[in-house]
This record gives sequence, C-alpha cells and structure tokens, in this order.
Amino acid sequence: MNCFQAKAGQLAPQWYVIDATDMVVGRLAAQIAPILMGKHRPTYTPHIDTGDYVIVTNVDKVVFTGNKWTQKFYQRYSGHPGGQKDEQAWKLFQRRPARVLELAIQRMMPKNIIGRHMMGKLKLVVGAKHDHQAQNPVPLEAMVGRPSATGILVAAPKVVNPPKKKVKASKPATAAVPAVHEVEAEHQLPAPGTVSEPQLPAPATTEAAEPTPEQV
Repeated sequence: MNCFQAKAGQLAPQWYVIDATDMVVGRLAAQIAPILMGKHRPTYTPHIDTGDYVIVTNVDKVVFTGNKWTQKFYQRYSGHPGGQKDEQAWKLFQRRPARVLELAIQRMMPKNIIGRHMMGKLKLVVGAKHDHQAQNPVPLEAMVGRPSATGILVAAPKVVNPPKKKVKASKPATAAVPAVHEVEAEHQLPAPGTVSEPQLPAPATTEAAEPTPEQV
C-alpha cells in the first residue's frame, strides 16, 4: 500500500475568511494554524506546504480570558547589550493590534523555513473590509469554546466474533409466599373476652319415645 505524498504546486490552495470579533486569541489561533499547515486536509505532507490562505478580519476586537491583558508580557531582544524589552499585552495591542494574534499563531507553526513560508499566507486585517475579494474567499465560522480536531473521521470500533447471549431457563412457578404480617396475624391469639364459649348442640328428638316399665 502506497502512502500519498504531495508534490510542490500539485494542490491548488483555497482562501478562507474568518471574523475575529469577540474571539479568544489562543483558541482562534489553534484553529487557524492547522489550516495554514494543511492539517485539515487528507493530503497533508509534512515537507510540502499544502495549507490554505486565511484572511482574519476585525483583529482589533479579539479578547483574552482572565487578567491576561495586564499579566501577560511579550519579550523582544535587539541582539545588543541591554536590548531586551518587556511589554504588557494591552500596550502591544494599542501599538500594533494585529501583532497579538500574529504571535499566537506564529508560535504554533514550525520553526523553520517552511513555517515562515506558511505564515506568509496569513492576512490580518484591522476592520471588516479586506482587499482580497478577487480570490473569492469562503467564509469560515470560528468555533466557540475549546478547539477540537477537524478532518478526523471517528468510526465505531469493530467487534470480532461477538459473544452469544446466554438464554436463561425459565424458573417453575412457585406458590405465593404469604407476607410476614399475614402469618403473624393468623397465629396470633385472640384477646380475652372477645371469643364466646362454644355451645353444645341440642340432642336430636325422636318421633316416638320408648315406653317406660311403669307404663307397661
């Protein structure tokens, strides 16, 4: 069985557009990075760029969860002594609104030449209008909540020789067992004075009485 390996320029890229209004930075980046790398396609090849183009609009309306606007810092280093600078997230967002989402996506991409080539297919736009109408981008709705893997077909597990169900033999019908309170009530002695004494039956009368010796 041969595994498919894509060649350079064999697959035509697709264009997508995503609205980033009120979207969490990290969760949105986790959905965009696989599209840039091409992992959403079954033709993904690690050493070839098989990803698609992504246009992100309204990048100036992304949000952070918790207190990351003040707790998160971004570092940059110029390479000279004393050239390292730390900047809070809200200050970087005011200075360069698209840089926050760009760094989140860039840190999820491969750290090599092909990764930088994939980042060139990301178009971040401040506002709702973009200049790529000629490419007819397909609107892509961002998933709300935690990101999940896309493009995976989950099949039901196969069952080999399933065990046969054992048929239980029916039990013979048994007489109903009286309840405990019914048995106790049956053998309970009656209270004194509640049962009358049994009366003896009267002797049976004959039609003709036998004569006595005096009458004879």
